[in-house]
Amino acid sequence: MINMRYTKYLLLLLLLASCASQRSDRHRNHRNVVTPDAPVAIPVSAPVVEEEAEEPEPVVSGRPLVSQVHRAPQGTWQHKKQQALDSLCQSAIFETTQLGLYVYDLTDGEPLYAVNAAQRMRPASCQKLVTAITALHFLKDNYKLRTDFRITGKVKARVLEGDLTVVGGMDPMVTGEELLQAAASIRQQQGIDSIAGNIIYDLSMREDAPYGWGWCWDDDYGPLSALLVDGKDTFEENWLKAMREAGIKANSKNDEGRNARKDNKSLTPRGEGGGGQIYSIRHDIDDLLIPMMKNSDNICAECLFYQTAASTGKKGAGRKQAAQRTEELLKRIGLNPEQYKVADGSGLSLYNYVSAEMLVSLLGYAWRTASIKEHLLPSLPVAGYDGTLQKRMTGTEAEGNVRAKTGTVTGISSLAGYLTAANGHTLAFAIINQGVSSAAIGRTFQNKVCQELCSH
Repeated sequence: MINMRYTKYLLLLLLLASCASQRSDRHRNHRNVVTPDAPVAIPVSAPVVEEEAEEPEPVVSGRPLVSQVHRAPQGTWQHKKQQALDSLCQSAIFETTQLGLYVYDLTDGEPLYAVNAAQRMRPASCQKLVTAITALHFLKDNYKLRTDFRITGKVKARVLEGDLTVVGGMDPMVTGEELLQAAASIRQQQGIDSIAGNIIYDLSMREDAPYGWGWCWDDDYGPLSALLVDGKDTFEENWLKAMREAGIKANSKNDEGRNARKDNKSLTPRGEGGGGQIYSIRHDIDDLLIPMMKNSDNICAECLFYQTAASTGKKGAGRKQAAQRTEELLKRIGLNPEQYKVADGSGLSLYNYVSAEMLVSLLGYAWRTASIKEHLLPSLPVAGYDGTLQKRMTGTEAEGNVRAKTGTVTGISSLAGYLTAANGHTLAFAIINQGVSSAAIGRTFQNKVCQELCSH
């Protein structure tokens, strides 16, 4: 009898323990179920669909980054590359940093991959792509950067009885040697040994702001001017030196630089009769594009930015006119310019905001427009060969293949351009890594993406 009661008691205890365990497990499971935030859809030109059931999202400790572009059929090259990029986007770096990524197949005419492609981010020097493509769209194929020399008054007994005006064209390629050649020509061809009037520096091409909008106080660039020598605001002293070496005498006030007029308004030199333009220093737009893109020269980029601003026909043109040109182009290619901010031409400004989608859209337009492509493509750094990509992706299938603009400022690393994929298709891409503690983190990720797209 005792054994029977003891057995029943044990069975009852076991049953109660089992029920308690099940309740605890249900409670624990309910507490641990977390529904991740769904990726925000982006306005890409291909259908945006959810991840296919047969491809579960990789599990990471943070919110997974998943492509928001329609999945290619299984077994295709495109499908395999989408899976490979999915894997790269699960890096732990994206638990604390932001990514904007867009890859567009120019051959097929459809997106291949996109993560946060429409999110606004700072571009760093990839802003130079915006500057270059906008300028090449609005400026003529034979556009020249010019620095003109004009005189008023007559030349009597080798003395100019009027003024010599130098009209600035914001050309950073002007050198001290070219100024010597200009002074020698004025003396020999015009027969001028002395200037009785003023030396006038016409700076009316651009606004008089010495620095870009949103530049940091410790940016070691500028001041900007419509008259530059080797990209620096030292034109006046270099020109006076060139005249002295050529044997042209100016009155003592001019020679000391005290009587030189600087103005951001259109100047009408004084004097009567004779004169006009007597000499011009000119450079092709490609002369500026090469250092601007290959070496990421910020002053060259600002100068091209102001060439575009001046193309509106406004004297003293500035950032607003240049931004207006970019907005016109964005509308033309189907983007809403209100979604972006153009603050300068170089990407130094803290106020620039673009998206990976915007950069790729401009790259696509440039690729389809021969008059832009023929100037832009040769100016881009080539992976493993030159410019800011000289030491990147060496020894991989991306070497000699990727042509792209780099971008680096504190907290930002970016890369945007073109490559030929392993299937022979031409791809345009943009990658923006924002919030990185070092640029190397972004560069490493960008290299992996390019290498994956180029690899067989």
